[in-house]
Amino acid sequence: MELKDLKGKRALVTGGTKGIGKAIADELAAAGATVIVSARTKPDETTHHFIAADLTNSDQVTALANEIENTFGGIDILINNVGGLTTPGGGHSTLTDAHWHQELDLNLIAAIRLDRILLPQMIEQKSGVIIHISSVAGKQALWNLNMAYAVSKAALNSYSKALATELADKGVRVLTVSPGATRTEPMVKFLNDYAASAGITPEEGMKQLMAQTGGIPMGRMAEPEEVAQLVHFLVSPSAAYLTGTIYAIDGGSLPVVS
Repeated sequence: MELKDLKGKRALVTGGTKGIGKAIADELAAAGATVIVSARTKPDETTHHFIAADLTNSDQVTALANEIENTFGGIDILINNVGGLTTPGGGHSTLTDAHWHQELDLNLIAAIRLDRILLPQMIEQKSGVIIHISSVAGKQALWNLNMAYAVSKAALNSYSKALATELADKGVRVLTVSPGATRTEPMVKFLNDYAASAGITPEEGMKQLMAQTGGIPMGRMAEPEEVAQLVHFLVSPSAAYLTGTIYAIDGGSLPVVS
């Protein structure tokens, strides 16, 4: 029997049409929530209410918020999942101002922009949960692969903590989930491209990348559904006393205590 602990809740999952975002959307819907998903383009099929939006465009964020308000009267759960590694590796000399702005806009400012426009309704109803999907890269940057991305995720972690502190006495909880290597289409493409550029197999490429980070003690990547299950718990009533914390889901790969 599925746990319907989110019955009556309205949830928005950005980037909710594939990968981790889709897994989260499906998980929350299975728990009883009414789920809205957004992405730049509409998928071939989805069982959730879809709203097209480019969250790096402030006008489209406003239109998204207006449609949610007019159709659903607001939301109770916001999953800021939009993001990604879009800039080249190679270190500081390969990254232009445009690269830095692009990565920060997608991985940090998009979440800030959406939080700002949806928070007044959450504060007014004195309840709500915001989850920022970050990355273990925010605590373990690889200069030759993901410098700008890692910096943007570290900034998201800091912003999320500050926002959680601001909203703690207003009934709104804010948490951060930081996946490690997860078996998604973008991750598979990244591994294939990395392997091709190095003239090695994807399996060898994975081993090389994991060697830079100390490996994954559990010996495999996460499945998107495993990340979704963690998110489900964090937005549920069972996690009512949790706010301001970063939860790594990485198979034990982060070689740090925190």
